[in-house]
Amino acid sequence: MPKFHRIAALCVLAAAAAWIATGEFAAVGSANGEAGQETPTPEPVADTGPILRTVAAVEPVFVDHARTIRLSGTTAADKRVALAARADGVIASLGLEKGGTVAEGTVVLTLEGPETVAQAKIAEIALAQRERDLELAERLFAGGTAPETQVTNARSSRDGAAAELARATAAVDRLELKAPFSGIVDTVEVELGEWVQTGTPVATILSLDPILVKAEVSELDLGSIAPGSKAVIRLVNGTDLEGTVRLVAREASAQTRTFPVEIALPNPGNALPSGMTAEVLLAAGPARAVMVPRSVITLAETGALGVRVVGADNLAQFAPVTIIDDTPEGLVVTGLPEGVRIIVAGQDLVRDGDAVTVVPAEGLTP
Repeated sequence: MPKFHRIAALCVLAAAAAWIATGEFAAVGSANGEAGQETPTPEPVADTGPILRTVAAVEPVFVDHARTIRLSGTTAADKRVALAARADGVIASLGLEKGGTVAEGTVVLTLEGPETVAQAKIAEIALAQRERDLELAERLFAGGTAPETQVTNARSSRDGAAAELARATAAVDRLELKAPFSGIVDTVEVELGEWVQTGTPVATILSLDPILVKAEVSELDLGSIAPGSKAVIRLVNGTDLEGTVRLVAREASAQTRTFPVEIALPNPGNALPSGMTAEVLLAAGPARAVMVPRSVITLAETGALGVRVVGADNLAQFAPVTIIDDTPEGLVVTGLPEGVRIIVAGQDLVRDGDAVTVVPAEGLTP
């Protein structure tokens, strides 16, 4: 019996090997299908090319835009002088009152100086005597009764007396102090009857009409400002006044590398004080520019600032721009090429050279 089992196993093994050799086992499942039916073969997918993205774009509107340069400044007196005593003495009169006004040429201080005045009177009398001596010497010389040296000596004496009178007169003049210009008396440092020495501070006078607004402009904006340009001065209370640029410095400040600017502003009645904070608004020269929404500004791979545009060939491109002004309506930029449309929606999904489908943007204007 065991021998029979071994024979049977060998027969089964031989039959299985013969079946495998025929390859029919690969068709198991398909061959067992229903009669007349075959497994469908998938059809190849057609190559449709790259996917076109849809973007919204608008036509740029070019305008000549004069951007506004904003500076921070302070008001300052047009002129400021610190008066000082010109001689030693006691103050005999003082025509200064703090907060008051003075006119140009007004004597604001007089010192006592009777000796100085007397010296001037003596010098005047001496000069008159020397004038008579010279006249007499010239007559005698003309009549032949006096030598020429006598005339020369008399002339020298006359000239010396004249110089002495000039010195004495100058000393008398220094007893008085006059206002060099019309203005407001800001400070008074002395009192009537006080003894002062030469150089003692007496008072400070300010000229506030016109008043100046001093500010500083960066080197980037320096070329846009020139003397004679109009400026709007906005005070802290919101008042706007118009002034004129009087000075644009040609040397930068060593600390800030900015250039001082002075704007003259009419100040009738000295209404504006010195030292008030003010905002200066200056109009730069007009430049051909386009206003765009802030949302369209993007960055190139190099970090350059610009916008995505599309030309007549419907190929997206990056256009570098320069922002010259920031307004409530949008950003004002320059550098945008002609003949392109600005992509205002979908700009972050395309790259240079991408073909796009362009649709008009609704409700968005550059």
